[in-house]
Amino acid sequence: MTNKVRYIFLLFNIMYSVFNTNAQNKGQLAAEQLFQQSHKAICYGGYRSNSRNIQPTILQIKEDLKILQALDIKFIRMYNVHLVETQNVLNAIRELKRENKSFEMYLMLGAWIDCKNAWTEHEPIHSEESARNETEIKEAVRLANEYPEIVKVISVGNEAMVRWADKYFVEPEIILKWVEYLQNLKKNHQLSKSVWITSSDNFASWGGESSYHNETLEKLCHAVDYISIHTYPMHDTYYNSVFWGVNEDETYLSKKEQLNTLMYRAVDYAQNQYKSVKNYLKSHHIDKPVHIGETGWATKSGNHYGNEGSMATDEYKEAIYYHSMMEWSKKEGITIFYFEAFDEIWKDVNHTNGSENHFGLFTIDGKAKYAMWSEVDKGTFKNLSRDGNPIVKTYNGDEELLLNDVKIKYRN
Repeated sequence: MTNKVRYIFLLFNIMYSVFNTNAQNKGQLAAEQLFQQSHKAICYGGYRSNSRNIQPTILQIKEDLKILQALDIKFIRMYNVHLVETQNVLNAIRELKRENKSFEMYLMLGAWIDCKNAWTEHEPIHSEESARNETEIKEAVRLANEYPEIVKVISVGNEAMVRWADKYFVEPEIILKWVEYLQNLKKNHQLSKSVWITSSDNFASWGGESSYHNETLEKLCHAVDYISIHTYPMHDTYYNSVFWGVNEDETYLSKKEQLNTLMYRAVDYAQNQYKSVKNYLKSHHIDKPVHIGETGWATKSGNHYGNEGSMATDEYKEAIYYHSMMEWSKKEGITIFYFEAFDEIWKDVNHTNGSENHFGLFTIDGKAKYAMWSEVDKGTFKNLSRDGNPIVKTYNGDEELLLNDVKIKYRN
């Protein structure tokens, strides 16, 4: 074989290898690319019953993922690795990818972190951790390595540092320990370098409130690949209502105008919490991306946020909040994991109208809430269903009927 022929043969092999690799990796994105491209993201749980002992099947999960795909969502977030549902979701995604090469779905995987004595009759010890934490972290690593084309983020804990989580929160040293552990696995090629490591927590515990500022938090901000914050102005319509309520000089507006004004203040409140974390990072010369790991608005509540409380929860307000936050995230170039895709009634099993059961953009039986009505009109969910139920509008699509259930809080 002449040198020229050898050269051509070698060049052909290189080109074939590159083509083959590109074909295999087509549509497969690393975490950094997913965030840079600001893909639509959502928090997902597929539970249909009032107990997590009844796991959603792979078939049910595939139904849900097809609905999310129709909305052009490519990134979902879950926060428990030890439940069968997580494995089922990963298998469901793999099956859908085999069935349809254009199907894309990636996962932000949460490892639950607790303090010692969490959820027991004993006093929680927040400076010490539960022995279970190591199991959670190692299972997250196993899943990330087994499903590298799907798992793109590992989150160490879910609201694990914020102090109002008094039954289980841990001091930031514990989160830092596990973040550094995962980063070392990446350095030693025991975990893909393309997997991003974070902790998904309330904005306050990421430096948004000065009471959380300390040297360990600074170290943690340097150690993670990005900051994942939670912001819930809906909760603060009751706990910190400085922004909430229609002012006296706004009562001349129509009902819709009053609601829009009210909700734009809530959106501004959320954005300011995001900015407070950005300002903290800037003040310490920490250059890390900040994205939103959770934000949402419930559509029903029988307690603090319902008609006997702040009157915050209904489908109209959720729709304004959702669309406003999505529009802002595009302008800001950030990713929001909206909370959440579907209602899950296990979260407050003793209170049917508990707000935690009603954060979904869809009801348990697959009805599209007001925020999704325009998608129904566009035919987005044509031929899709949830447990055999076609995706139709709540309130039979009657906006006037919906607005009759919408209450407004007025300032005194």
